[in-house]
Amino acid sequence: MASTVSTNLPVMSIDRTVNMLSESYLSILNANLSPKALPSVMLWGPPGVGKSQAVRQIAKNIEKGTGKHVEVTDVRLLLFNPIDLRGIPVASEDRTLAVWLKPKIFQMDENDGTVNILFLDEISAAPQSVQAAAYQITLDRVVGEHKLPDNCIVIAAGNRVTDKSVSFKMPKALANRLLHIEIEGSYESWRRWAVENGINGKVLGYLSFRSDRLFGFDSTNDDLAFPTPRSWEMVSSLLNNVNDNVAKTYPMIAGLIGVGPAIEFRTWCAVYNDLPRMEDVFSGKATGIPHKTDAMYALVSSMTAYAYEHKNDMIAIGNSLSYAKRLPADFAELLVQNYRDFDKDYESFLLSVPEYTEYAAKRGRMRNGNVQ
Repeated sequence: MASTVSTNLPVMSIDRTVNMLSESYLSILNANLSPKALPSVMLWGPPGVGKSQAVRQIAKNIEKGTGKHVEVTDVRLLLFNPIDLRGIPVASEDRTLAVWLKPKIFQMDENDGTVNILFLDEISAAPQSVQAAAYQITLDRVVGEHKLPDNCIVIAAGNRVTDKSVSFKMPKALANRLLHIEIEGSYESWRRWAVENGINGKVLGYLSFRSDRLFGFDSTNDDLAFPTPRSWEMVSSLLNNVNDNVAKTYPMIAGLIGVGPAIEFRTWCAVYNDLPRMEDVFSGKATGIPHKTDAMYALVSSMTAYAYEHKNDMIAIGNSLSYAKRLPADFAELLVQNYRDFDKDYESFLLSVPEYTEYAAKRGRMRNGNVQ
């Protein structure tokens, strides 16, 4: 995905951005320093690339790394007026001065056991008058009379002017107050996030098979529905929480990702009818192995989704790995990599599963054991 904000900005994947910022914030917080030690961050990228998900993942990483509660305040600046940030003026008690009531976004927990993240989303879509009101927030961490607490991290995000979204050119005075990163689309980055966050197996399987369908945003056409990580996440939520019958939910899926991609997704999902029952695979019962490539991808995604729901069941995971020995090597490796991506520490659990240590030793891929 081409960079279109500026030629001198770093272009990074979601997971690399999340890891870099998480490690930076943890270094600061664990040294008992104020988050002000790191400049406010501005994430650029096309619609749906995953900027909001990145902020939520950073919050999770900070919670895990500090043991503190992280509260994210999501402010959509497109919906704000300048006075919304400064507050409403009222008369003082002696009626000689105007006092500005504090906006709700400044009502944050200042306790040492809490870290606040103020997420200024859609900042580039806000009129310049609102962007100007964000100057003090990003640099001085104040607006008028109101001050952000010392335990507050400020992250902003927005679409690029060339994305044909509602967008205003950012004033130089504001831009110079921010640390800028442009987010690029990366399937591998998205896959790791999807595995850890329970994305529907059909969505994960289809995009494993057709990774080029993850990003379908094109600023040169006027399509209202198109594939992005955000719209695929909505498709996953639809299948997980409403109805997992793709044929029945097809009109709604088409309304999220567009008719063409939805037809292809519906056709591909038909292969799920020929897969072995996951209960049989994970209970160790003998089952057949599909042979078509699209069915292999569907099988791996189904096993990944089922394993994630039973990831602490050593016997079930072991049975699935025994079954995976019969898969072609590249599909077996894809499955095992998906298992490793359940969370950062999950391989320590896998190392207690005999079938995994046998697989890792055979492949020479054990990362925390003796085989390298």
